[in-house]
Amino acid sequence: MASRADQLASNLSLAKFSQATDLKKRLWFTLGALIVFRFLSFVPLPGIDPTALSQLYSQTSGGILDIFNTFSGGSLSRMSLIALGVMPYITASIVVQLAASLSPKLAAIKKEGESGRKKLNQYTRYGTVGLTAVQGYFIAVGLESFGAQSGVQAVVDPGMLFRVAAVVSLIGGTMFLMWLGEQITSRGIGNGVSLIIMAGIVAQLPVTLGNLFKSGREGSISGLLIMLIIVLALGLVLLICYMERAQRRVLIQYPKRQTRQGIMQADRSHLPLKVNTAGVIPPIFASSLLLLPLTISQFAGQTVAGESRLGDLVLTLNQYLAHGSPVYMGLYGLGIVFFCFFYTAVVFNPEETADNLKRNGGFIPGIRPGKNTENYLDYVLTRITVIGAAYLAFICLVPEFAIARAGIPFYLGGTSLLIVVNVTVDTVTQIQSHLLAHQYGDLIKKAKLKGRMR
Repeated sequence: MASRADQLASNLSLAKFSQATDLKKRLWFTLGALIVFRFLSFVPLPGIDPTALSQLYSQTSGGILDIFNTFSGGSLSRMSLIALGVMPYITASIVVQLAASLSPKLAAIKKEGESGRKKLNQYTRYGTVGLTAVQGYFIAVGLESFGAQSGVQAVVDPGMLFRVAAVVSLIGGTMFLMWLGEQITSRGIGNGVSLIIMAGIVAQLPVTLGNLFKSGREGSISGLLIMLIIVLALGLVLLICYMERAQRRVLIQYPKRQTRQGIMQADRSHLPLKVNTAGVIPPIFASSLLLLPLTISQFAGQTVAGESRLGDLVLTLNQYLAHGSPVYMGLYGLGIVFFCFFYTAVVFNPEETADNLKRNGGFIPGIRPGKNTENYLDYVLTRITVIGAAYLAFICLVPEFAIARAGIPFYLGGTSLLIVVNVTVDTVTQIQSHLLAHQYGDLIKKAKLKGRMR
């Protein structure tokens, strides 16, 4: 019955799509912003030789740089203005949210409402500038010595001027992407930062599939293995779609109220608790924290390799934290589990929910209002979050571990699929919400017109 209602609502929404002018404007704005993002990924940093850089990158491809290149939509391999993408912004958001949970001063700012949120966003922007400057400087230094052993120079004129220009350009590119994501969120459809990451992943999908089929044509990978990868990807998509809609519905009952007809009636509703409350945030946070030191060490290793013990330490770090290694997978899994519980605690507050229920006269059958309700909600949320964390860890780790062990050059693993499917589902849900709001708006206008005619 519920599926028929959803199908009917979907058909009505599609029928009203041509009349929803505000929704069409939002969709066009989102599409235009993503096109601008893709254009910027082809604008190189000043002082870079694109031909030499492409040659050097093809020689050193593989490992963590390819993963970072996938998230940035190929911007890293071209060393464009947005080579760092939105990862510094995400890392700064992690730091600010952690600080807000640990620092009483920041926690008080967070409770100030809209003004407090603006202050924390401002701190996040300052942190983004600082992180981008640090990462940009290491990347600039690494580019100057990139390919020194092979006799190819990626930088036309190395020196302090190039470093300053590269850092300023990378800061400008990252801040522009951050602003573009905020504009998509407020004036477009969906979460802007998530859509930018998804657009980068989708842009690399044809290249990745082309490399996979090329390897199959050359005989380095069997056709049966390629079919298994495709079947695995389809199965993961179905699992993601099922788990993202899974929820635990807590029954909420309100006391009996007398209606106009004198009938005592008790209201009932449900509090939906999603199994994966954190969404795609844990994998993005965990990967961004791992990519930050690994990217710096990867580029720094080009500079100090073979010169001192520091060079040996950097090379050892890159070896142990290589993509697909047990250390990398273990840290990645722990990061996903940690951020799943952390972000769920940030998004859902059992104490506040219990107070709201008590204030409105609602209660959970068999549970006393107040502290007992808070403990029960925390109990339920903790247990379904265990399932959600296990699901995220499985989706992100198992496919990438299998692909890394098989030696397949396929860098769109479970994390990328999770981001693409989740962001797509959320965006489609928002589109349907806008269509239904437009439909009900038309019904309200018609009802007002009929009332005036009478």
